[in-house]
Amino acid sequence: MSLDLSKVDMASVPRHIGLILDGNGRWANKRGLPRTAGHLAGEEALFDTVEGALELGVEWVTAYTFSTENWNRSDEEVEFLMWFNEDLLTRRRDDLHAQGVRMLFAGDMDDPRIPERNRKHMAEAEQLTGLNQALNLVFAFNYGSQREIVEATRSIANAVLAGELDLSDIDESALQKHLYIPDMPPVDLVIRSSGEHRLSNFLLWQAAYAEFYFPGILWPDFDRHALVDAVVEYQARERRFGAAEDQVQVD
Repeated sequence: MSLDLSKVDMASVPRHIGLILDGNGRWANKRGLPRTAGHLAGEEALFDTVEGALELGVEWVTAYTFSTENWNRSDEEVEFLMWFNEDLLTRRRDDLHAQGVRMLFAGDMDDPRIPERNRKHMAEAEQLTGLNQALNLVFAFNYGSQREIVEATRSIANAVLAGELDLSDIDESALQKHLYIPDMPPVDLVIRSSGEHRLSNFLLWQAAYAEFYFPGILWPDFDRHALVDAVVEYQARERRFGAAEDQVQVD
């Protein structure tokens, strides 16, 4: 199921795309299915989208797979999501590795609510795929951007107290070095499915100048072709990064 890339400017594909995988439960409810069926369908959508990103030459994709707020869901759904993330890693890891995908995980991994087996599988996936270069695929798991920034601030404060960092050296670059994945580049494009128009505590720092795309479909209906539509829309926009319209260079 290869893509029609004729409408894409391959020279200006976004380097980093963030995905908010929203609408799995509603997709299932509309079909009279349990919410868990929506998560299973959402997995297929995610990995079809990842294959599309590989075809497009995207360097980074960050997928919001479990937020710090998702612990507030029912015990049954949280238990399923823990199992599901573990099962996903064991089933998809080798295939992603064969495609040259580097797997990374961003989030509060010290949270005692995360089963030890999940941490084990995540560490194994990172180690196995650590040298791959075709695509950096970040799973934002037990992730909350506000918590990430707080933890980075605490780490900087400890470095100052230890005499390892001077107050005058604290700037945007210094904080970046203390985020979960310091070498993660800024997000160029955030895609949120399901018609919701908010970030929901996702990559607040990294998405400071991101473009946003809201396809209005539920996540299980998203695929690589919808990704191409998002990239085409992204390429039609003028990114000014705070400059006035008449200051933007036009090729």
